Amino acid sequence: MSSLYPLKFKTIFKDKIWGGHKIETYLHKNIGNLPNCGETWEISGVKSDVSVVDSGELKGQSLADLLEKFQGELVGEKVYKHFGNVFPLLVKFIDANDDLSVQVHPNDELAKKRHNSFGKTEMWYVIEADPGSSLIAGFNREMTEKEYVDALNSGHIMDILNREDVKAGDVFFLPAGRVHTIGKGLLIAEIQQTSDITYRIYDFDRVDDKGNKRELHTEEALAAIDYKHYPEYKTLYTPQKNEDVHLVTCPYFTTNVLDYTHEIEKDYSNLDSFVIYVCIEGEFTIKHNSLAYPVKMGECILLPKTIDKVELKTTSGFKTLESYIK
Repeated sequence: MSSLYPLKFKTIFKDKIWGGHKIETYLHKNIGNLPNCGETWEISGVKSDVSVVDSGELKGQSLADLLEKFQGELVGEKVYKHFGNVFPLLVKFIDANDDLSVQVHPNDELAKKRHNSFGKTEMWYVIEADPGSSLIAGFNREMTEKEYVDALNSGHIMDILNREDVKAGDVFFLPAGRVHTIGKGLLIAEIQQTSDITYRIYDFDRVDDKGNKRELHTEEALAAIDYKHYPEYKTLYTPQKNEDVHLVTCPYFTTNVLDYTHEIEKDYSNLDSFVIYVCIEGEFTIKHNSLAYPVKMGECILLPKTIDKVELKTTSGFKTLESYIK
């Protein structure tokens, strides 16, 4: 049997009505003949778009194949026991050249009942933001389902939503049920549960190149929405150089940001999980078993559970998100 090593996957490119060119110009990814690129899926276990290994002796094998073959050696015994042959996280880069639709995702219970799927809790890390950029997360006051429906039907849905001004480095945690949208001018790294279920609430009356509006899921969304108002929607943290900074912990993932000017050693021997690095600035090289695995901005790499000690070496410094399941 082949042995596991730090795994990079082929990027899956998605053109979107709201997509732009920052994935090409800022993250330096070749989007080919796409008119724009709204999203790249970097690590995915979603059935319609399962990631494929890009290099090394496992090149060409899918993430689903690896899970079936290596099981807990790849993801950790506890993770495998819970999620089986579905890789539990989806990692994306998102370029919003225009506002995305106002939307909501169902939780595990509702998604299981309606779609036989996991729900969709996610987080955003803002990599780059045009001046004046904003996004929507949650409501701007306590809400009832009736008040929400009235606002939607009367064309005043935007009046009840919480809008946040955004800059690079901002983090938002979006549990399933929170109404949200990514605003124009934002380049974002997204870490989420493995699910592609979205209920579109409002789409600014946009039409595609054939003059068709996108489907709305008005009724489906009602039972999925969390109508509560929360005092804070942005994740508060203090950026620090040369130490791990915790961002988010939830049942589905834990994410830290590592912003280092020098090499570091990481020891994951007490963690029963895979680890994902999402490089959002600079570059580093993973040293393992005397082999080197370079990672640069815009790239993601998966450390299998069997790799519990690595060195991250760098010449110019790096900033990376580090995600795993506790």
